[in-house]
Amino acid sequence: MAAYPYRPGPGAGPGPGPGPAMGAALPDQSFLWNVFQRVDKDRSGVISDNELQQALSNGTWTPFNPVTVRSIISMFDRENKAGVNFNEFTGVWKYITDWQNVFRTYDRDNSGMIDKNELKQALSGFGYRLSDQFHDILIRKFDRQGRGQIAFDDFIQGCIVLQRLTDIFRRYDTDQDGWIQVSYEQYLSMVFSIV
Repeated sequence: MAAYPYRPGPGAGPGPGPGPAMGAALPDQSFLWNVFQRVDKDRSGVISDNELQQALSNGTWTPFNPVTVRSIISMFDRENKAGVNFNEFTGVWKYITDWQNVFRTYDRDNSGMIDKNELKQALSGFGYRLSDQFHDILIRKFDRQGRGQIAFDDFIQGCIVLQRLTDIFRRYDTDQDGWIQVSYEQYLSMVFSIV
């Protein structure tokens, strides 16, 4: 039996998904409404990616990764309005809170960062079986501060990208043996579907 780099299971995937899943219950609606109104600076009834980025903290005193913010907005924006309304915002709140809980679980030294060993444990916990070399690649790719560690927002982004790449790979890996054969054009289609 060939080792498959990703072992799918019930609800498998890295961390929380955009639907109801894990984590703590949402705070009451009046609390979330107050947060929503504070974040919605232009009073449009929709929180844009810029407004959300300004409201989020990654714990490193640097702005939240704009790519991560856009990815999260696109997951919850059901009407393609380049932002989230209040109902969608409640999903965003839960999603980010669930990710915080996942991050804290694997940030074993409570440094506010995920190092290579913590990343390996997290991805293994999500069902991925990846080499040390690949974990090094992930750290280099998602470490925006050059410290050999990944901040909270970049951890989310890395997991989102890994999940998207895995989903695309699995479409072509029909026998689920961890190997695919694709034409150049199929490869380009795969890449362009995530960039």
